[in-house]
Amino acid sequence: MTTESSPRKIKWFDHIFININWFSLTLRTQVLAGLLIPVFVLGFVGEAQKGSYYGAIRLWALMVAVLAQGLFGLLSDRSRLKWGRRRPFIFIGTVLEVLIIISMIWISGLQGTTGFAVLLIAYIFSMLLSNMSQAGTQGLIPDLVPQEGRGISSGVKTLLEVPLPLVVIGLAVAPMVSKGNIPEAIFATVAVMLICMGLTMFAKEEELQSTPEELNWKPFTSLLMMTVVFTIIILGLGQVVKFSIATFDDASNLVYGTIGVIAMLLAVVVGVFASLSVHIDKTIRNNKPFTWLIISRLAAFVAINNIAAFLLYFFQEKFDMPTSEAIELAGLLPMVLGGFVILFGLIAGWLSDRYDRKVLTIISGLIGALGVGVIVLGTNIAMMYVAAAIVGLAYALFNVASWALSTDIVPEERAGEFLGIQNLAGAGAGAIGAYIGGTVADHAGYVLMMAMFGVMFLLAGIAAVFISNSQRSK
Repeated sequence: MTTESSPRKIKWFDHIFININWFSLTLRTQVLAGLLIPVFVLGFVGEAQKGSYYGAIRLWALMVAVLAQGLFGLLSDRSRLKWGRRRPFIFIGTVLEVLIIISMIWISGLQGTTGFAVLLIAYIFSMLLSNMSQAGTQGLIPDLVPQEGRGISSGVKTLLEVPLPLVVIGLAVAPMVSKGNIPEAIFATVAVMLICMGLTMFAKEEELQSTPEELNWKPFTSLLMMTVVFTIIILGLGQVVKFSIATFDDASNLVYGTIGVIAMLLAVVVGVFASLSVHIDKTIRNNKPFTWLIISRLAAFVAINNIAAFLLYFFQEKFDMPTSEAIELAGLLPMVLGGFVILFGLIAGWLSDRYDRKVLTIISGLIGALGVGVIVLGTNIAMMYVAAAIVGLAYALFNVASWALSTDIVPEERAGEFLGIQNLAGAGAGAIGAYIGGTVADHAGYVLMMAMFGVMFLLAGIAAVFISNSQRSK
């Protein structure tokens, strides 16, 4: 994303206007995916099927999110609206999504599969509109911040995107949900979304003066084909898991766990190779270091994203908690994890500039598996906070080292295009972990599901071994 001229000099408060919408995007994601949607699904389908149904709703919403972000990013690059290229997409996406989220107050009063079907449709539209807003938001720093100021602006983005919204959720929103005050939680969420969107409108964006390049649909066509292939593989493996579980109905949890782990491993490895194989550009299809990088990142995000998404159900099972207490703890633990991500992120950045990034990526996978081990084997709530610290260290180290490693191996002249493909890893992670893991958890429990995510951390480290970073890919 580039402009026809260098961005103007900006003042300190401009960094806030440019990045404040990241606070909104993280908050709505964690409130919906981590608290409200699991509660609604539980109410609609009951204990026995909550994992499978929650996995299904995550799968379809996240696949739509991948396509929406790619489409709206492509359109905003060429927008010549008077408000600028990005802000109209942020404004429209936020306002329309607010209406969808408010409708969830009514949806929460529905029952059974009818309620689930309406929720599924609403959540898919919510994700589409959220990614419309995100597509505009992620273009603001490249468009408006001079090169020498992007480090500071990225630091502000990280602060607003990770720890601060998690603190607000843990201290304010989660207690509302735990007490059954769903309307209050929803109105608090949409109020934050509107305030952040309003502040973003003060970003000093101007109408694009030059004529943009002709719209090139090839990148989006490739993304569409990749997403379709990826979705088919996940759906197919999900059906294999369901059939296998039905066939071995009286088997031990170890058998169910093995089935789930094999399915997840295949979804990650085969899914990435198959998806990239249909990309129009053979340079991307044949770039093996980049392929293994995507596999590593996808495996790690399968663990990270779904640990947070299934905390509520996990705490209900492991500690035999009532729903209200599990909701409150599921809001507090990500807050602690986010704090450690920021703390360790500074150290991780220093390490990645001085030591082999590939080795650091491998180590982060091992640390993540250790953290999951503590989650699974820990016998009390205090151990869950210890686990949050360990997983926070793993996430910080992995996120910094693997992203820096990616900049080492992709072609400089096509860095934006290559790195943009990694969005498939983020969305695919949630879909794989929720759709396949949720099915296994309904039959074998959420403690076993968490153990499966530990294996995904190990896969992230193993995949990094195959990333050749001796020279930049061409």
